[in-house]
Amino acid sequence: MWELLRRFRALPRPTRQIFLRAVILLPWVAVRLKATGFQATKNALLRRGNKSSAPENSTETRDDAAMAARMVRAAARHGFSSPSCLEESLVLVHMLLRRGIAAQLRIGVRRNQPKFEAHAWVECDGIALNESEALHDHYAPFEAEFTNLPAERP
Repeated sequence: MWELLRRFRALPRPTRQIFLRAVILLPWVAVRLKATGFQATKNALLRRGNKSSAPENSTETRDDAAMAARMVRAAARHGFSSPSCLEESLVLVHMLLRRGIAAQLRIGVRRNQPKFEAHAWVECDGIALNESEALHDHYAPFEAEFTNLPAERP
C-alpha cells in the first residue's frame, strides 16, 4: 500500500489529476449506464468532454493519450469498483476528448465463436490504447465509430 502511495505521489500533478478523475468517473459511468443506458451515458460524457476541434495527433499527443490510458487502467484496478471494458473505454474517450485528442470508441464482437461476446476499446490514430493488440485482433469492430453517432432525439 505504501509503495502504491509513493508511486502515486511521484507522478506529475496532471497525471495524478487524470487518475483521480478516472477513479470518480468510473463508478459514475457504471451507475449511469444501468440507469439511463449507453446512448444517454455516451451523450453526457461527450457533451462534457468535447473540445471545439481535436488537433492532429503528434508523437507528443500519442504519448499523452497512452499516459491517460495507463491512468484510467490504474484507476480501474485500484479504484472503488471493477469496471467493464465499456465503462473504462467511455471514461478514457471522454478524457482524451477533453484534452483535445482525437479518439474513437470502438465496439466489436468476438470472431468465430458460438457464444456471443462483445468488447469495447478506444483507438487513437487506429491504434488501440486500452488493450493489447493481441486481444484487439480477436474482435471484429462495428464499422461505426461510436463517438461520432448522432445524439438521440427526445
